[in-house]
Amino acid sequence: MKDAAQLAPLVTGGAFALAFVFGWVANRVSFCTMGAVSDVVNFGDWRRMRMWLLAIAVAIAGTGALQAAGSIDVAKSIYTGGQVSWLSNVVGGLLFGFGMALASGCGSKTLIRVGAGNLKSLVVLIVLAITAYMTLKGAFAGVRAFGLDPVRLDVAGVFGTKTSDLPSIVGASAGGARLAVALAVAAAIAAFVFASRDFRGTTEMVVGGVIVGAVIVGGWYVSGHVGFLAEDPATLEEKFVATNTGRMESYSFVAPAAYLLELLMLWTDSTRVVTFGIAGALGMMAGSLAYALVSRTFRWEGFGSVEDIANHIVGGAMMGFGGITALGCTIGQGLTGMSTLALGSIIALASIVAGAVAAFRYQTWRLDRIG
Repeated sequence: MKDAAQLAPLVTGGAFALAFVFGWVANRVSFCTMGAVSDVVNFGDWRRMRMWLLAIAVAIAGTGALQAAGSIDVAKSIYTGGQVSWLSNVVGGLLFGFGMALASGCGSKTLIRVGAGNLKSLVVLIVLAITAYMTLKGAFAGVRAFGLDPVRLDVAGVFGTKTSDLPSIVGASAGGARLAVALAVAAAIAAFVFASRDFRGTTEMVVGGVIVGAVIVGGWYVSGHVGFLAEDPATLEEKFVATNTGRMESYSFVAPAAYLLELLMLWTDSTRVVTFGIAGALGMMAGSLAYALVSRTFRWEGFGSVEDIANHIVGGAMMGFGGITALGCTIGQGLTGMSTLALGSIIALASIVAGAVAAFRYQTWRLDRIG
C-alpha cells in the first residue's frame, strides 16, 4: 500500500507538469480573463472571451466525466459545501475583478507575465501573496472570517440538498443524471462559443481553450485520484496528499502564491513543503518562461510612472484580499470551481466579471476627465 510520502512527488510533479503546459499555452495564445473582458467592453471583440468560455465548457464536461467514472468526488472539494458564503463570493469577486484590471491581469496572468520578464507583474505577485496571506491568517483574516463568511446560504434548508452544486440542486445527484446535467451545461456553452464564425476560424484559440480546460480536469485527476488515500496508514482516515486545503484540489493561483511566499520565507522549517498549489504556481511561471525563451519574446518590462506603480500595487492588494475572500480567482473559481458547477463559483465568477467591467468603466471615465 502506498503512503503519503510516496504519493506526494507524483502529485506535485503532476501539478507542475500540467501547469507548465498551461503557462506555455496561455502565453502563446494570450489566454487572459482580464484581457477577454477588456476586449468585449472596450472593443466588442468576443474571441478571447469565447476561448475562455470554451475552457470552462471542457472543464465542466471533463470533470463530470471523471465524477461519473468514480475517479473523483467533487463533494470533497472546497467549492460544493452545504453552506455558501455568498457575501464573501460577491465582495471578494468584485474586489478581485476591479483589482485585476488595475494590475493588468489576474493571478494566472501575473504568473505568466513574470515568466516572460515583466517586473511590474513581479511586484504585483509579491503584493498579492502578502495580502493573500494576511487575509488567510493575518490582519485581514478577521474581516473575512467574522464579517463576511458568516453570511451564508444553507442549501439544505433552501434546496434540501447536502451539496451546493447545480446537479444536486436540480435533483440530479445520481451518477448518470449528474453527468447529463454537466454535459448539457457544457454543450450550451460550447454552442454559444462556436456560433461565431470569427472564433471558429482562429484554430489557435480553439486549441488553446481546449488545452486549458483539459489542464483543469487533469489537475482534479492528479489531486483527487492519484493523490487520494482511502486510508492513510498514519491516521486511518482518508487523505488528499500534498494539498494545502486537505481536500481535492485543481488549479487556483491566489492562496498558492501566499503559500509559495511562506515556503520561501520559512525554507528551513521542515513542516513547510511543496504542495499541489505551490507546484502549480511554479509550473505556470516555468511554462511561460520556456515559451518566451523559445519564441524569443522574453522582455524585461518595468513601470512607466508613479501612477502606474500605484495602480499595480493597489490592484495586487485587491486581488490578494478578494481572491482569498471569494475562495478563488478567475482560474480558481472561474475554471476550477465552475467545473464542479458549484453555486458559490457561479456567484463569484459573475462578481469578478462585474468588478472588472466596473474598473474598465472607471478607467474610461478617468481618461475622459483628464482629456
